[in-house]
Amino acid sequence: MSTTEQIITIAVMAIAVIATRFLPFLIFTSRERTPHFVRFLGKYLASAVFGMLIIYCMKDVQLSESNHAIPQLLGILVCVVLHLWRKNMLLTIAGGTLFYMLLVQNL
Repeated sequence: MSTTEQIITIAVMAIAVIATRFLPFLIFTSRERTPHFVRFLGKYLASAVFGMLIIYCMKDVQLSESNHAIPQLLGILVCVVLHLWRKNMLLTIAGGTLFYMLLVQNL
């Protein structure tokens, strides 16, 4: 890829990112109420995405083999416990990932 193509690619990506950041503020002004469908997505979409991530991550795990699923299942359990305890998404993700990585490296 030439330098000109790289600059054009970066510019297009920057415009796309800026558009996705500012477009909601232009579409949904503070004068009007946010549509019910958008509020519904804001409430439930994050949970649905995490559910899909769990399914995607667990699809290749062989539960019939000795202890291959134990780190994954314990990592999920730690995530659930941390989130129910603190309701902090950053703590949930970091704590579950750290616990899983420690298990995988030392088991």
